[in-house]
Amino acid sequence: MRRNKIILALLFVSLTLLSACSAKKAVTKSPEKPKQEVPEVLNKNVPERPIPSVEIIENPEIEEPIVELKDSKGPTAMREFRAAWVATVANINWPSKSGLSTAQQQKEALALLDYLKDHNFNAVIFQARPQADALYKSDLEPWSFFLSGEQGKAPDPYYDPLEFWVNEAHNRGMELHVWLNPYRAHHSTGGVVGPKSTVKMHPEFMVSLNNGMWWMDPSKQTTQDHSAAVVMDIVKRYDIDGIHFDDYFYPYASYNKGQDFPDSESYQAYLKTGGKLTKPDWRRDEVNGFVERIYKDIKAEKPEVKFGISPFGIWRPGFPKSISGLDQYNELYADAKLWLNKGWIDYFTPQLYWKINQTAQSFPVLLGWWESENSEKRHLWPGINIDFGGDTKNVDETINQIMLTRGMLPDSKGAVHWSIGSLLKYPNISKGLIEGPYKNEALIPASPWLNKKSPAAPKTQIISEGGKINIAWEKADTQEISNWVVYYKYASSWEYKILSGKETNLDIDKLLIENGKKMPLLAVGVTAVGRTGNESDFKEIKL
Repeated sequence: MRRNKIILALLFVSLTLLSACSAKKAVTKSPEKPKQEVPEVLNKNVPERPIPSVEIIENPEIEEPIVELKDSKGPTAMREFRAAWVATVANINWPSKSGLSTAQQQKEALALLDYLKDHNFNAVIFQARPQADALYKSDLEPWSFFLSGEQGKAPDPYYDPLEFWVNEAHNRGMELHVWLNPYRAHHSTGGVVGPKSTVKMHPEFMVSLNNGMWWMDPSKQTTQDHSAAVVMDIVKRYDIDGIHFDDYFYPYASYNKGQDFPDSESYQAYLKTGGKLTKPDWRRDEVNGFVERIYKDIKAEKPEVKFGISPFGIWRPGFPKSISGLDQYNELYADAKLWLNKGWIDYFTPQLYWKINQTAQSFPVLLGWWESENSEKRHLWPGINIDFGGDTKNVDETINQIMLTRGMLPDSKGAVHWSIGSLLKYPNISKGLIEGPYKNEALIPASPWLNKKSPAAPKTQIISEGGKINIAWEKADTQEISNWVVYYKYASSWEYKILSGKETNLDIDKLLIENGKKMPLLAVGVTAVGRTGNESDFKEIKL
């Protein structure tokens, strides 16, 4: 059955690629918001135009007057999670180097966010804690070395980078997920271990590795309490959309040059209390308990904040039978299959960084296996590698993998790209995405297990302004709105434009000329999308 599903998905890719560029582009024309090199003030909101006071008017260029609102099921926008990782450790993606000025850091951040918006991405996964430090104001851990080149030094002039990223992502209608490393305490590129380092502040749960890194002992209650406090501090104080862990639980064996993780003292203490588990099972049990705890803590505080994990792409060699490679179950002590089976995550992003035809680690074979383990029907949005060493070859592989996810996971499509640096490095990939699978905008799939309540349909007003219709709206209830969707129709099919929850109006051309044919605007409508992706009823305004 699984093999048949994969074959069907591959056929789906072939057929879809033949028609990938057939969709029409949106014809709405909203006022261009100039791209800011450096914003004048932090947390700047998108400019809002006043809502017109006239609701229904006669339009001299259209025979029919605007008529009353009419309820209908109406059109729907595409749903797909489109995200990219932004790595800050070792200054991989941002900032480009430590020691940049505040203005330079903000300019680089805005350029990355503008790139994602311009290419119809709808989420960014931003690394705010690369090594038990903070790219935000924290009373628990020091300012990151990767910002200034000095651990514990705040930006000068002062700003809060995480707050800046959150606000600017939301201004562009995108989600921001905070990426944290739960146990890494010091990276080998992170400068000296100085007095302000978490390593020095909490030596009671730190261990050193043979490659120069420091790690927190995952089995210790103090480690778990500290990392949980960091997570919840961010959840409580920032308007984020998700918390994201990657594949680093216990470190890869190469980090300690093949030697066992130095936690013998902790294990002996466990045995003395009557513990019966073997060391590998004990390690996995401690990690499992921490993952479950984080999920429950987040839901108790802010249920709408999603929790996601991007584990190593292979659970164990032989699962499924054709697969070989690293055994994360016995090396990282990460029982990622259990977390998915139990539903301790809202979205699951296994790092499937291999090609479709790479037999021993085949992308669709692994994706199909993880999907078969998704018993709680959480979002399964694989991480994909977009750098296989050549721009032209990368285009075909990347687009084919996206199309495979659509065919194999039709109920919740999506992918996370490693990384934004590769997207910028390869212009042909960017061109292939915006002309192909990402040609049209998309909403993020809803998470019905978090909240099934849709916001009320917005209060909508229309006014004629020259050759355009201005449609304006405002909230009709108290729900937080992440996006507005403006639907419009010139001929028989609906098109749409997705806007941020901070925007309040849009101009739409009254007349579209296509292939020499004049088509008047026939109908419009606006829907509201809540923080967990639920969309309001559609109310059609016929013209």
